[in-house]
Amino acid sequence: MLEIRRYTSTMADEWNQFVATSKNGTFLFDRRYMDYHSDRFPDHSLAFYRKGRLYALLPATLQSTGLISHAGLTYGGLITDHRATAADVCELFILLNDYLRQEGIGHVVYRPTPHIYHRLPAEEDLYALTQVCHARLTARDISSAIIREPRLPFTESRRSGLRKATAAGMIVGESSDYEGFWKILTDNLLQHHHTRPVHSIEEILLLKSRFPDNIRLFIAEHNGKAIGGTVVYETTQVVHTQYIAASEEGKRLGALDLLFDHLLHNVYADAVCIDFGKSTAGDSCDLNSRLIFQKEGFGARAVCYDTYEWGIPIDASTREK
Repeated sequence: MLEIRRYTSTMADEWNQFVATSKNGTFLFDRRYMDYHSDRFPDHSLAFYRKGRLYALLPATLQSTGLISHAGLTYGGLITDHRATAADVCELFILLNDYLRQEGIGHVVYRPTPHIYHRLPAEEDLYALTQVCHARLTARDISSAIIREPRLPFTESRRSGLRKATAAGMIVGESSDYEGFWKILTDNLLQHHHTRPVHSIEEILLLKSRFPDNIRLFIAEHNGKAIGGTVVYETTQVVHTQYIAASEEGKRLGALDLLFDHLLHNVYADAVCIDFGKSTAGDSCDLNSRLIFQKEGFGARAVCYDTYEWGIPIDASTREK
């Protein structure tokens, strides 16, 4: 009933149309987004057809350690629409494992799309992971999210920052000054974490040009100078803060407190869910207590981003191929 095909660029339009009407896909799975860094993440995405009609997608990359869904994205996992049933998805994973075995791929790393991004319930894959693949949970990152109702109030520490920013006459709003914000972001990451943003300024501007309605920048200004901001990714279900940063002056004056007060109570007052992103780092998912404290201060609470893994026995003749 089901067949599997490896993705090629000739399938881009069909792929993108399916993502747009799926129950758990976001614009991150659009090929115009996925392929911007294909030079760093060799694509091995798969498409599943049922009776000749596209039935499901698996965005994936191939590395020496095996198949990863998806190494270049925060999450991946099986993308389905309303037709997907539990029985079919179980059959699909049997087919996937047979395909990988024939390809000599003996290990899978699978990061499903968190449930807050689902337009309809879409956890058939989680059932198949345990019942068909006998996968194990190998990592659990923690994010912080706010749902539309009920929303928790700001903590006193966040309200204190809000009062400071208001007294300083700070201005907040949408901006196109990505270069200015990227300097704040880069300086912050280098100073405190010895890292750089996942996206270069050239990459984020490219993605912004491809998805102008999904990627937005909001900043806080003091005396005409940007001192803090956030890059937001808008999907159907979730407003996700992709990057958050403030300069030392911005931190002292409570720039982010005023900015998020504006976003939560004005710009995104009716948003279904606002996801502040992960507060864990590294393979061990170490908690950044200071970072999550700030997010929880806005009323956000925990959503987990999970990683599953399983092995596929490969016989000697397949390895030789």
